Amino acid sequence: MNLTTDRSRGISIVRVNEARLMYPLLSEFAGAVTSLIRSGERRVLVDLSAVTYADSATIGCLMDLYRQAIAAGGSLRLAGVQKQVETILTMTGAQELLEIHPDAPSAIRSFGAA
Repeated sequence: MNLTTDRSRGISIVRVNEARLMYPLLSEFAGAVTSLIRSGERRVLVDLSAVTYADSATIGCLMDLYRQAIAAGGSLRLAGVQKQVETILTMTGAQELLEIHPDAPSAIRSFGAA
């Protein structure tokens, strides 16, 4: 899986560099984000700018990661969500919980000062 992780202003940024985020890639993706949360990262941004397709399993995975972040006293936000992915988030109601930003810089700003 083509996935990069870096930090900016105290925020862990996970960039998914795949056009399709779905099984079997979800395991590696979820593992990377879960590891960040377990290691103490409290502000996690998932940049989905490259992702043009996600299925219902992906939405379930994102919701699980969101719950993990909240349970750890942190937050998880999404950036760069493409139209087709946004549609499935809306259809499932996930956008009611997941905070979505148009791009990584605006999402980073939304976390406030480090």
